[in-house]
Amino acid sequence: MSSIAATTDSTAHMKIAVLGAGKMGGILLQAFLSAGLFPREHVTATVAHEARALALSQQFGVSVTTDNLKAAEQADVILLGVKPQQMTDLVGSISSVLHPGKLLISFAASVKTGAIEDAAGCNLAVIRAMPNTPAMLGAGVTAICRGSFVTTLQLALAQKIFSTVGRTVIVDEKHMDAVTGLSGSGPAFLYIIIEALAEAGVNVGLPRDIATLLAAQTTYGAARMVLETGSHPALLKDEVTTPAGCTVDGILELEAGGARVTLIKAVKRATERARELAIK
Repeated sequence: MSSIAATTDSTAHMKIAVLGAGKMGGILLQAFLSAGLFPREHVTATVAHEARALALSQQFGVSVTTDNLKAAEQADVILLGVKPQQMTDLVGSISSVLHPGKLLISFAASVKTGAIEDAAGCNLAVIRAMPNTPAMLGAGVTAICRGSFVTTLQLALAQKIFSTVGRTVIVDEKHMDAVTGLSGSGPAFLYIIIEALAEAGVNVGLPRDIATLLAAQTTYGAARMVLETGSHPALLKDEVTTPAGCTVDGILELEAGGARVTLIKAVKRATERARELAIK
């Protein structure tokens, strides 16, 4: 019976399967292969169709199949990348080869660890992760929570896997819906902000391509300032805002238009929707 090794440095000896190598599954697969986290000969992925399996196998240089059961049987670590409504059926279909020595990591939104544990039918280590789409560029953030049977070393292994696509944070599962509302949905909210800033630039006379570049790079730079200085956003805002200057007039317009409250409401509503969709 295989098991997770004592340290995360031993990933070279682990076998990993990505069941459902779709958009996010493919991003993760490419990232941890590029990082050399697992040897290619120890990696298996699954997809729904043979033609897609052949294409991915040629692209990544790993075994790709349509057989979830076989892939799960051979793996120590199993990443679950199917849609939320397919998750419990998938886990049930591979339950005959699951045992407490394996680790399941799900990145399906709104599927709780308890639902996966129940479908597995044994005291299996289950970790739930919520990455976001900037993972495609290695600039994502992933929140990770543990199920009932997860060890500290297994949690560290999950962090190591998701650190190949950006930053990671560990939260209690009760906070995962809020994570979905903030960092899961957040890129869409920020794209609207970037789009609006660019439109404003066009409105005051800038060419569209220059306005879009200025808006996007300004957003990127402001985010880096928060992350790398560790300063509160309010303090960084004050550094830009000189008395009786241009910025303070713009800020007053934002506050009058309810931009702050609207963003808070957007995250709250996305969080509520995540709770409504939860598979327990």
